[in-house]
Amino acid sequence: MTAPTTRTPIARTAGLPPIDPARWPDVASVPASSAVRSAITRRVVRHALHRLPLLVRFPDGSRLGLGGPLIDIRDADAFHARIGRSGLIGFGESYMAGEWDAPDPVAALTVLAGNAAELVPRPLQRLRGLWAPRRPEAHRGTPEGARDNIGAHYDLSNDLFGVFLDDTLTYSSAVFRALPARWENLAAAQRHKIDRLLDLAGVGSGTRLLEIGTGWGELALRAAARGAHVTSLTLSAEQRAFALERVEAAGLGDRVTIELCDYREAEGTYGAVVSVEMIEAVGHEFLPVYFETIDARLRPGGRAALQAITMPDDRMRASRDTHTWIGKYIFPGGLIPSAESIEAVTASRTALRTTRVDSFGAHYAETLRLWRERFTARAEEVDALGFDAVFRRLWTFYLAYSEAGFRSGYLDVRQYQFTKRGRDSS
Repeated sequence: MTAPTTRTPIARTAGLPPIDPARWPDVASVPASSAVRSAITRRVVRHALHRLPLLVRFPDGSRLGLGGPLIDIRDADAFHARIGRSGLIGFGESYMAGEWDAPDPVAALTVLAGNAAELVPRPLQRLRGLWAPRRPEAHRGTPEGARDNIGAHYDLSNDLFGVFLDDTLTYSSAVFRALPARWENLAAAQRHKIDRLLDLAGVGSGTRLLEIGTGWGELALRAAARGAHVTSLTLSAEQRAFALERVEAAGLGDRVTIELCDYREAEGTYGAVVSVEMIEAVGHEFLPVYFETIDARLRPGGRAALQAITMPDDRMRASRDTHTWIGKYIFPGGLIPSAESIEAVTASRTALRTTRVDSFGAHYAETLRLWRERFTARAEEVDALGFDAVFRRLWTFYLAYSEAGFRSGYLDVRQYQFTKRGRDSS
C-alpha cells in the first residue's frame, strides 16, 4: 500500500458507475494534495509528456505532446493528485477510476513504455528512494509470502481465465508460425511453444520431468503424451484441482503427479526440468535459490528449459525494491528479471550453462492482443462472474500495459536451454 494520507471522495464522471470503496479503497478516493505538491506534479507531468509523440488533451482545452495517440484527461486535478502521491501506481489507479482514457490504450502506453527511462527528470531519478513507494514486506517471495502472492492472482477464478484464454488454458506467450496472429491459431501456437520447450529439455519416452509452475496442466499433459513421467509443482489450489481433472480425463494419471508445494520443497533427481514464466514470481532476492533448486534437482548432463520475460538490467535494478501498480493489483511480489541477472546467477551459483537462447517479444505482444480483445468482447461474462467495472478496467489496463511493453521493446520473452555440467552416472 502507499503511505497513509488524507483522501477525499470523488464525484464520478458522467456515465461511469460508482466505485465500491470497500473493494477499491485507493481508487474510490483521491489523495489530498497541497498546492506545492500539485504544482510540482504538474511540472513533472508536463516535462514527461510535452516532447512525446502523443496528444494529451485536458478538460480546459489545453494540450501536451507532439501529436500521436490520444490520452484524454477527464479529471485533471484527480489525475495529478494520484500521480503526485504514488507515481505510476497513481497513473494506473486514475485509469481504473475513469479519470483518463485512451481510444487506443496500447498505442498510448507503447509511447510511454518506449520512453520510460526519460519520463522522470534525472535529479528525481537519483532521489527515487525518497519518493518511490517501497515494496511491502508481506510481498517478499518467502515460502509463506509466495503462497499468498500466487493465490492473489491465480486463485481469482478458473472461469475468469477461461473467458480470455484459448482451449489449452495456457497463460504465457505463444510462439506463432506467422505474424500477425489470429485467434483461431492461438491454441496451435501455444502447443507449438510447449513442444519447443519440451524439445529443448530433451523430454521423451521415459524422461523423469520436473515442471515448476503447473498452470492449468497443458505442458504436463503434452509431456506425458510423449511418455514422460511428470512431477509438476504449483501453489495454486484452484489450478491444481483443474489440472488434475484434465489429467484424469486424458487417462494420464499414472504419468502425472501434481503437488501443491513451493519449488524450494521439491525433492528427487530428474532428467529434465521445465519452468514457464514462473521466474517472474520469484523475486530478485530469491533468484539464486530458484536456480540452485533447478540445479539440485537436475541430474548431471540433464537439460532445463526456461521461458522468461526479461527487462533491461538498469531498469530492473532501479525498480526491484519498488512497489508498482502491477505489484499492487496484479502480481504481488513479482519482478521481471534481466537477461544479465539470469546469466550472472546461473554462472556463479550453479552448474547450469546456457546452451541456447531464443527471444520472441513480438509473439508476446500478439498473444496479449488476442487475450485483450477476447477479454473486452466477453465483458458480460466477466460481469456474470461477479467482477465489477473497476476490475474490468484494471484488467484492460494490465493487458494493454503488458502488450505495450513488448511492442516498445522494453520487455522481451526468451526461451533458455541450460545443460548441467557433468556426466550422468545413472
